[in-house]
Amino acid sequence: MHFHVPFLLALLINVAPSDANLLARSTETVLRAHKHAVKRSAGLARDLRLAFNGILVEQNKLGSSRVYCVSSPSDNGSTLTNGSSSSTTSGAAPTGSSSASSPWKLSQNFQGNSFFNGWDFFTGADPTNGQVTYVDQGTAQSAGLVNINNAGNVIMRVETTPQVATTRKSVRITTSKTYTGGLVIMDSVHMPTGCGTWPAFWSNGPNWPAGGEIDIVEGVNDYTNNQATIHTNPGCTVPTTNSSVLAITGTLVGGTNCAAAQTGNQGCGVRAVQSNSFGSTFNNNGGGVYAMQWDNNGISVFFFPRNSIPSDVSSGKPQPNNWGQPMAHWPASGCDPFKFFYTHSAIFDTTLCGDWASSAWTGSGIPGQEQSCAQRTGVATCEEFIRNNGAAMNDAYWEVKSVKIYQTS
Repeated sequence: MHFHVPFLLALLINVAPSDANLLARSTETVLRAHKHAVKRSAGLARDLRLAFNGILVEQNKLGSSRVYCVSSPSDNGSTLTNGSSSSTTSGAAPTGSSSASSPWKLSQNFQGNSFFNGWDFFTGADPTNGQVTYVDQGTAQSAGLVNINNAGNVIMRVETTPQVATTRKSVRITTSKTYTGGLVIMDSVHMPTGCGTWPAFWSNGPNWPAGGEIDIVEGVNDYTNNQATIHTNPGCTVPTTNSSVLAITGTLVGGTNCAAAQTGNQGCGVRAVQSNSFGSTFNNNGGGVYAMQWDNNGISVFFFPRNSIPSDVSSGKPQPNNWGQPMAHWPASGCDPFKFFYTHSAIFDTTLCGDWASSAWTGSGIPGQEQSCAQRTGVATCEEFIRNNGAAMNDAYWEVKSVKIYQTS
């Protein structure tokens, strides 16, 4: 679907998604959900800007950010804070051959048959206007949307029924426990890909954007280069757009002001240069590891392809100081990591079409999507395609080996 600029303005003004899980909450929370949905339109505006101006991605790699309202942690959850440790969730810390000690101690471990212990299944309406119905754990299991495969990895997929009337069933999960500061390491073998898909792995704090948002993995359709983005209250900035000065391998694609309210919800994004960091090329390489480090120095995102995972990560004794340059880094000198970010939950989700993937349907010239989805599929709109082509959703699944959240001792 091609969106004209006046329509985008109307969308930004009028979109007001519902969320069944939030109806019982305060008016403030409902308004916050509205803001979150509006925020997602920033990504589609940037993609349209790329198409209109003919900017090559290698020169200005544009992407999107993601934000949702997150339900409060369950009553038996807890908050893990920087500089503290907590009892491990779902198993003991892994052992490895590395003899070096690490300041990072495992506090939450999600893997194997107990992976879903400690996650809440979101069942509200998709705030990004995606063509999905998020289902509870029981429904997801009975519909074959979640399972543990023979390799011991968790699968989270989208419904593949040949034809549906409106939406397809999908899964979105949020950690019950929250954390402030930490090291989040996600090992994935496969992520959703293909025309119409919009997957993400990210974290979010309360009262968006007051508690901050960290997008670790995100993209749409056939994109192959990941984008990591932060969104904050006013006052958080990046000191420069120069990757060398920032000591990062990625490319800053937004401005240096990360305040959502002052940048049209754009925030500060960094696009990876690795063409195997997202989508089909990530999957064809056996996936890899994403790590998000949040400490007194700021916030960093690292990406390691399957054949380049540090041994200290594999041994459960992570040593980020030995990993080299991160893909993205937002230094504390311009953005206090404990003022603008706190009480985060980790989130997986896969939506279809929605504000970004629908608008990018006719776009081209982005790594992985050199030809538009409209041209490649012969279908005019994203919505029509996903409703009538269940087999095209066969690759719309996460296969995750583990998610591990560390805190300093």
